[in-house]
Amino acid sequence: MSVRAPARGRRRALGQHFLRDENVARRIVDLVAPTPRDLVVEIGPGRGALTERLARVGGHVLALEIDHALAADLRERFGGWPHVEIVEADARRFPYGRVRDRLPERSGRVLVVGNLPYSVGKPILMALVETGNAIDEMALMLQKEVAERVAASPGKKSYGALSVLTQMACETRFALSVPPGAFVPPPQVDSGVVHLRSRAAPAVVVGDLRVFSGVVRAAFSQRRKNLANAIAAGLRMPVERARVIVATAGLDPGCRAETLGLTDFARLTDALSS
Repeated sequence: MSVRAPARGRRRALGQHFLRDENVARRIVDLVAPTPRDLVVEIGPGRGALTERLARVGGHVLALEIDHALAADLRERFGGWPHVEIVEADARRFPYGRVRDRLPERSGRVLVVGNLPYSVGKPILMALVETGNAIDEMALMLQKEVAERVAASPGKKSYGALSVLTQMACETRFALSVPPGAFVPPPQVDSGVVHLRSRAAPAVVVGDLRVFSGVVRAAFSQRRKNLANAIAAGLRMPVERARVIVATAGLDPGCRAETLGLTDFARLTDALSS
């Protein structure tokens, strides 16, 4: 009992809700269709609703669980499954770039599946996206509002930095909505699952991806401002210089970031770098 009490507190702090709907679990696993050749990294296995399904079809399952008590329960449950590995780890900081070493076969894929806690869903997603093509495919459950932002297209209110940075690295689609009743305890909002396929190369050519990321974040940092003013504030430069950079990129300094596509942000990055 002394171990489990702080663990429950941590679960509340992470905003963790455990999936119980078998149909939803099946649909999530079917999105990436694991095979015996594949490594599946599961983030936040919780009570194992997805873990067993993944273990029955995947070649190796690496489940990352930050909660000590839950990890212990999972180790006991899957102790007889030699290809299931339970690791206590913070999914925001896990070295995903090295997971290909665990592939059952060199021809296999690295898949990531997870019911991400609401409170840390975005930083986990960014850690995965920034890993690059060390990961082949992902099926991730997030708060529905966040999932919609990930897959949003230019011009939509939900379109933002998260959309641009994810879509730069991955082919992205909103796959399914999940109601509160699919979880224990039920959250107060709907969830959504996004299906991501990592690109072999960024969606558009850009000189420096770090500069690109900085430009995108700056452009959306103050959504009510026009593009030049947002860039100036976000990158801490004079507004006149920001206007010149935006104009050099062939864009209207008075437009807003949510109207720009990936190519526009690439041109803006190159104009800033030059």
